[in-house]
Amino acid sequence: MKKLISILLVALLSCAFVFANGGSEATSGPVTNADGTVTIELWYGAAITEAGPIPDDWIGYDILREEHGIDLRLSVLPSNESDQDVRIQAAAAGNSLPDLFMVSRPVLTRLVDQGLVAPVDDYYQLMPNRTAQQYDADSIAMTTIDGHSYGFASPGSVAKNEGLLIRKDWLDNLGLEVPTNLDELMDVMRAFTYDDPDGNGKNDTWGYGAYVESDATLKGYPGARLFPILGAFGVDGLWCFEEENLGLNVYKPAFYDAMVYIRQMCTEGVMDPNWLTYKKDDFRAAWKQGKFGIMKEQNAAYAAEANYAPFDANFPDGEWIVIDPPTGPEGYASVGAYDQNYRIYAMSQDAADEGKAEKICELLEWMSSDEGYFLCGWGQEGVNYVLDDNGVPVSGDLGDNAFSGPDGQVYTQLRNMVFYNSDTELASRYPTYTTAVSGKTMSALTTLREMQSKYWTPAIGSGQMPTPNADVQRYYEQSLAEFLSGQRALTPENWQAFLDQFNAIGGAAWNQQGIDYARENGLVR
Repeated sequence: MKKLISILLVALLSCAFVFANGGSEATSGPVTNADGTVTIELWYGAAITEAGPIPDDWIGYDILREEHGIDLRLSVLPSNESDQDVRIQAAAAGNSLPDLFMVSRPVLTRLVDQGLVAPVDDYYQLMPNRTAQQYDADSIAMTTIDGHSYGFASPGSVAKNEGLLIRKDWLDNLGLEVPTNLDELMDVMRAFTYDDPDGNGKNDTWGYGAYVESDATLKGYPGARLFPILGAFGVDGLWCFEEENLGLNVYKPAFYDAMVYIRQMCTEGVMDPNWLTYKKDDFRAAWKQGKFGIMKEQNAAYAAEANYAPFDANFPDGEWIVIDPPTGPEGYASVGAYDQNYRIYAMSQDAADEGKAEKICELLEWMSSDEGYFLCGWGQEGVNYVLDDNGVPVSGDLGDNAFSGPDGQVYTQLRNMVFYNSDTELASRYPTYTTAVSGKTMSALTTLREMQSKYWTPAIGSGQMPTPNADVQRYYEQSLAEFLSGQRALTPENWQAFLDQFNAIGGAAWNQQGIDYARENGLVR
């Protein structure tokens, strides 16, 4: 009997210890505070770093505490990514990571290796609204390491915001149809160059306009303006992330074929000959002056009111339309390769072990509810914003308290956690307007959605890929420029000689470095 009583006393004392400490792993929920709330510590990236942190009187704190049982503790991260990395890694070294925190992809990988962040594969289903808005296959792939997702990646800047445009009025003037393949495209470019499409009686137009826009991660020489041509051969973008062709696109035999086609555009004179020397501003001035009739351009650079106005004044009857990219000999077609930058928020393993995962998901789902979305994105209605006739938040006459004003900005510091480039967000950036001269109705947002509806080549992670040394990049770009300009004959023998020398000076090592990085970081499709 004494032994039985002793066992019961030990059991009762154990239960008392558990309840006194708010629960344990054996309980169904996390440790709670005296008021019944669960503390969630969040380190976030501020939308406007110079505006200051979210004030203590932010109404969101009260809503989360009273309606969701969440005691939210916020801490703003440094604005510079390298400084963010230092802070996160210092916290990791001290085993003091917060419950939820923004983190770069390279640092995330290291934290996964150290077992400090929790896999979140099972938590997307707890946030149906937010997942539908923000987390797609590309997003989840960005945080997937060794087959598991270790963070929630929200979209940053607008992706796929360019398109292939053609002068419809020129097509109509010449009785031509929209080209659908490379042969038809070449025929239209010839007509735009030699058949006086604008009817001014002068030989002053070309079929295609471009400028060299390259870098060492996504675009590659000769650049994104020619992506619709390269895409017809399946070689748009510097890198290919497909398993069977992983590596630099320049090694694909089809890249040579694409170079031959672009060289033909140059030798036949259907490409604006200034494309090799144009800068971005020169290119944009040229299309507004009616120099060429086909181009790849960004939605706002084309259709925003201030950008379209010079073309409207010069050509009131002129009309550009967005078209499908041309199909190549093997059936490929693409507007271009695209990357997508993401803001990754990871959950610490400690938070998951403490049973906070469901409350963290509840917090994120609230942020993507109508209430949280507008509150985090624009503040309080009537205080920081008013709705226009289309339901879009605007500053109205709220002065400094408006979300765009110095006093209102501090209440929208979490907007990067809720924005996902919705029509509501973009409508204020890209308003519909009527052109001053021709009276057309124009919208950069409508143009954007049309551009995004075309086929693009996913190249997610391009911006993270290793870059070559200066000598390798210089040789690569100068060699392609020589082939396209005619300084070096574009023959199979010369092309192979270029690849051999490229490999010898470090191109092969760069390619292998990229392949290894893509595999190690889950970028292979």
